[in-house]
Amino acid sequence: MLANHPSQSGEILMPKCPFCTIDELRLTIKGTGFYVIQDAFPVTEGHSLVIPYRHVSDAFELSQQEWTEVHELLYRAKEVLRASDPSISGFNVGINVGETAGQTVMHAHIHLIPRREGDVSQPRGGIRHLMPGKGNY
Repeated sequence: MLANHPSQSGEILMPKCPFCTIDELRLTIKGTGFYVIQDAFPVTEGHSLVIPYRHVSDAFELSQQEWTEVHELLYRAKEVLRASDPSISGFNVGINVGETAGQTVMHAHIHLIPRREGDVSQPRGGIRHLMPGKGNY
């Protein structure tokens, strides 16, 4: 479990939160204030999550310093994924904030979703396809 991570001293952890109690064996990258795991319900192979060690409900609660580390870990995870799978030719990065937006775990996390040529028939619009009819413009 994450309880022994050095960045967690004095930080609030929620015992029933799946990201506060995750098994360290699932971590693919460890940062100072964040870690990376493979998504348990991946959209594509390699779908990863960047998650803060400290419990915050959503990404808007992260500080500027924390966003800097998020960026660094997204880049590192992208490099690891591309090195292990040359078929990856693009990425979607997404954040769900609140139940209305589809957030199901109320602990901030950022999705890194690898994309491959031909994985959907019409990729134009990317995440705009979330709302029917808005992806084609």
